[in-house]
Amino acid sequence: MKNHLAPLLVKAMAQLPLGLLRSIGSTIGRVVWWMNGRSAKVTRTNIALCFPELTPAEQIALSKQSLQETAKTAMEAGAIWRNSWAWLDSNIVAKEGDELLRAKLAAGKGVLVLAPHHGNWEVVAPYLASVANLTAMYQPLENPKMDELVLAGRSKLNITMAPTNRKGVMMLFKALQGGTIVGILPDQVPAKDAGGEVAPFMGQPALTMTLVQGLIQRTGCAVCSCYAERVPGGFKIVVMDADAAIYSVQLVHLTFYNQFTSVIVITISLL
Repeated sequence: MKNHLAPLLVKAMAQLPLGLLRSIGSTIGRVVWWMNGRSAKVTRTNIALCFPELTPAEQIALSKQSLQETAKTAMEAGAIWRNSWAWLDSNIVAKEGDELLRAKLAAGKGVLVLAPHHGNWEVVAPYLASVANLTAMYQPLENPKMDELVLAGRSKLNITMAPTNRKGVMMLFKALQGGTIVGILPDQVPAKDAGGEVAPFMGQPALTMTLVQGLIQRTGCAVCSCYAERVPGGFKIVVMDADAAIYSVQLVHLTFYNQFTSVIVITISLL
């Protein structure tokens, strides 16, 4: 029964206006904070670790905001999966750095786009696919009905979903060699058998995937970052050039943008 209930709920919520979905998400985030469950506790712990310069009151305020923004993303996801690109495009109110992405694509070596869990990452893939063919990895969900809904929502337009195995990795290499776009969520914890390096993030050691470096070194692709900021009236797409250090052959040499320090605010409640 529960396998069918979740997809039905997502489909129903997808019919609601974006503003109402955000209001519902904000309320859910406040309830999660009030219940003081695992998500709230993990959020507070990570905020304290990553932002020790903040006062206790500021850490609490940021923790509450994190839970609310994460819930907003969850509420918006169904609408993004179920509606057309025309609908989503009408809700993208600004694009910053779009010309940078197109210029990198014009070089013909493929573009690796790093899209951290910042803002609403579900918006990024359809945007990238509106520019060129996109290949991204997908981990199946345990709920088969929900997996069917999410996979269909993420596979529209010019998006190809690659499995999280050796075959999928080869699909990423092929896409870059073909001059198209590959999207990676770089702030995910790699599987134990997938390879990783411990690198500093926000002053803390973090197990970090090495797949990005492998793709860069083997294909000579260009790299940039992208996120979809939640703004009044919809979303703002932001494309940023990658730090030159990312092209280094040294794996444990990672530089993070100041603009992305708030990525922790979005990811902490997912740990």
